[in-house]
Amino acid sequence: MRYEIDGGNLPYVTVKLNSGESVYTESGAMAWMSDNIKMDTNMKGGIFGGVKRVFSGESLFIVNFTSHGEGEEIGFVSSFPGSILPVDLSGGKSIIVQKRAFLFAESGVDFSIYFQKRLGTGFFGGEGFIMQRFSGDGIVFLEIDGSLKEVNLQPGQKIKVDTGHVVMFEEGVHMDVETVKGFKNIFFGGEGLFLTTLTGPGKVYLQSMPMSNFANNIASFLPVSGS
Repeated sequence: MRYEIDGGNLPYVTVKLNSGESVYTESGAMAWMSDNIKMDTNMKGGIFGGVKRVFSGESLFIVNFTSHGEGEEIGFVSSFPGSILPVDLSGGKSIIVQKRAFLFAESGVDFSIYFQKRLGTGFFGGEGFIMQRFSGDGIVFLEIDGSLKEVNLQPGQKIKVDTGHVVMFEEGVHMDVETVKGFKNIFFGGEGLFLTTLTGPGKVYLQSMPMSNFANNIASFLPVSGS
């Protein structure tokens, strides 16, 4: 597989597949493809696998795209202005990803769900109880809302993150929540009562403009019904 990311702040990925190569995505993510690429919509992992994907924020069905020629092309487009991050999982790497970040992956990449182990992290960490876990052999492509920030945490090093800005972290990173200290910080600091904490070792990827924050900012300018 060969790929090229283009489009600036409205990114897309053009993938060229050799005969027999395939990629998969959730339903509705493909933008264009050559005539010799065949699609197969299915519930990868059966009904249980489909239900797990729904709980992790993806669609019930997975679509496989398989090339029946050499150099056949398929394109995937980001659903929000930002960037696209390819992550190579070869060598036994596994990553934990927020809901809605998955764009597509090579067929050798395994998708599963990841449960937050601590009750408080699921309730107050901003990412929910269920995230997505990717492992296996191949490349997974993730959507980034806004610009991308990479942080390489050393053992024991901690970073505090506001809700929605965590895109992905390596499985060796520990995720938790921390209460904001101080009355004035809680009520007037604008960051809420809790912050997500990530402790190394491992890489963390952050995004500058979560879609939820963008939607809230736009909503504040919309007229209220009846006014």
